Order: sequence, then C-alpha cells, then structure tokens
Amino acid sequence: MTQEYDVTTPLDLDYYGVFDGVPDADRAWWQRARDFASGLEDRMVGHWERGEYPTDLVQQGGQLGLLSDGVDVSSLGMETLTPLAAGMVNMETSRTDGSLGTALAVQGGLALRTLMLFGSEEQKAAHGAALAKADTLGAFALTEPAHGSDSVSLDTTATLHGDEQTGHYVLNGEKKWIGNGSSGGLTFTWARVSGGEFDGKVRCFMVPQDTPGYRGEVITGKASLRAIDQALIHYEDVELAADAVLPHSRSFKDASVVLFATRLGVAWSAVGHAAACVEAALNYSKQREQFSKPIGAHQLVQERLAWMVSELTSMQLHVKHVTELDVAGKLSGPQASMAKYHNTRKARQIAHIARDMLGGNGILLQNKVARHMADIEAIHTYEGTESVQSLIIGRDLTGFSAFA
Repeated sequence: MTQEYDVTTPLDLDYYGVFDGVPDADRAWWQRARDFASGLEDRMVGHWERGEYPTDLVQQGGQLGLLSDGVDVSSLGMETLTPLAAGMVNMETSRTDGSLGTALAVQGGLALRTLMLFGSEEQKAAHGAALAKADTLGAFALTEPAHGSDSVSLDTTATLHGDEQTGHYVLNGEKKWIGNGSSGGLTFTWARVSGGEFDGKVRCFMVPQDTPGYRGEVITGKASLRAIDQALIHYEDVELAADAVLPHSRSFKDASVVLFATRLGVAWSAVGHAAACVEAALNYSKQREQFSKPIGAHQLVQERLAWMVSELTSMQLHVKHVTELDVAGKLSGPQASMAKYHNTRKARQIAHIARDMLGGNGILLQNKVARHMADIEAIHTYEGTESVQSLIIGRDLTGFSAFA
C-alpha cells in the first residue's frame, strides 16, 4: 500500500519569535495572503508540471490588494501596505508557490512601482489602479539577451523623431526573461535614447503589447518558475507617441531605484521558500517510518532539522531588521544586497537538505520541496546574481570597485 504524506501543513516556524511583535494591521495582510493561497497547492503543482500561467489567480490576488508590494497607491484610492506587510505577503505567497510569488514581484514590485515612481499624473491615473488590481498585467523590461548583470550596457534604442513634446520615438532591440512580457498588457521598457535633450541617456517607455512591431515570445523549456511566463521580446520599429515616455525617468539610475526596492522583496521571498522546505521536512520526519520508528526520532535527522531551523531563523532576522531600516529611511543599497545575498544562498542550502531528507519522495512535485528547490534557483539569480551582490557588498567594505 502506497503511503501519502501531508507535508504542506503550515507550521509557522519562528523559533525566536521574530514576528511576535508584528502590528495587527500588518498581520491581517499576512493572513489575507494565507487565505488567498490556502488550498492552491494541488492546483499549482498541475500548473507547474504543465508549464501553465494561471493569470486568473494573479487577478484574484490583485483584487485582494496583495500585489502592490508596498508601493504608495493612496492616490489611487487604495490602501498602501507597509514595508513589513508587503514583505510578509511576499513571504507567504512564495511559501505556497514560487511562480505566484514572482507574479507579485513583477506586477507590483517592478511594473507598478516603475509607473508610480516615474510616470506622469495622467499616466498614473490612467493605468495605476488597473496594474494594482491586475486588471492589466504589467512587465518590466530591462534585461537583454546579451546584457544580464551588465544591464547598464543595454542596446535597446529609442530614436526620437521631431521634438520631445510633439514628436515620436521608434524602439528597436530585444529584451529577455521578462515576466508578463507576452501577457497582452503593458511593458515598461528601458531603452537608450537617441536624439533630443536626453541623447545617450536611459529612459523608460510604456509600451502596450498590441503596438505594431512588438512581439513577445514565451520562453519554453524552463526548469524553474514554470507556472509564470517569461518572454523574449522583439522591438522592430515600434513607434510610440512622445507621451509614452515616463517623464521622471531620466537615467539608468532610475532603473536601479526600482531594483533596489525589489531586492528586499526577493529576500522575503527566499524566507517563504525556505519555510516551505523546512515545513515539508519536519512534517515528513514525523510521518515517515524507517527501522521501526519515525525518521524524526533518529539523531542525524534531528541534527539536520536543527540546522535548517537555525538558518531559517537567521533569514527571518535579516529581513525583519532590514525592513525596519527601510521604514526608518536608513537602508542602504549594500544592506539590501546583503539581505538578498544571504537569504537566497541559505534558501538553496535548506532546500537541498530537505530534498535529501525526503529521499525519493523528495523529487515528487506533490511534496513541494523539488518545486521550491528549482524555483529558488531563479530568485537566486534575478534582481542581481549572487556574484553581483557580493561585488556591491565588497565595494562597500573595501572602497574598491571590482566590477569589470
């Protein structure tokens, strides 16, 4: 008789009580995220296995206000999440499924944040609420096929014809690994301007995906984040009116502002992934029997569980503290990089130990560790690879830049 194991029950492992003092309002958002994600495990296993993107779930999350990622949406008549609430929503969503967590990061953390930081009042009024509620899916297009970590060297161009008020721009180039880039919504495209006052500068352009010359191809064959679409985007003489540019985007540094904000979100996401893996391992250790007793009664398994919980606790302490620094306006770029560097690295290690603890059952998608292990590989890379984060931290420590 084949035995089934319940490894998905939330255990809320918080050994130091890191989250005990979370304000009730923030805790309510955390609970709303849990209520939203509750019962989705089996469905997400199917989507992950088939490589399907459940956009209806993204829209449900948007209607619940879960996608704004701490972006100030008060001008849209919506409630703005505190940085702590936004982090906990990110954590809880990623604990259920990495693709859902990434959809949150793309829709709110990248696309909506870009619009609300750099758009005109007219642009924000026209598109802000639709993005926050996921009535319109949004994409953030920075990374290119030849420029990932070296994104400042982007090749996509926006050539100005006429003047900046009444003329138009023509976009040419390619972007890769763009979440929602083929969803039929809006793509916030970072391109180097040719002509006019901002000649040679990088600015952001709002591109409806049905614009002639825009073509987004879903990237297939992924072994990670299989339940969200990333696209390879081609811009072939894409003509945009002058008012397509986000007026407050004036240099590549503005793109960096968005990435700085989302780096902390990735660190929170890593906590969710790691918690899911530890929960699976602990639940499994109490149910799986070998040598006439539960494997959790064996010394080696207990040592592994203790190690995983100690590292998860360290991750929780990291995100709680840097979020407090963020609220106080004291969070630096290297500190955000440290949180991302530390947490995605630890999440990888925890996932590998958990997978080993589950033995052969650890590779079954229904037991969730294999999915999280694969998805952690993606968050370890996006929003700045481990190598890039280490160089940012190293430059801050030594005063020497080791970037090529």
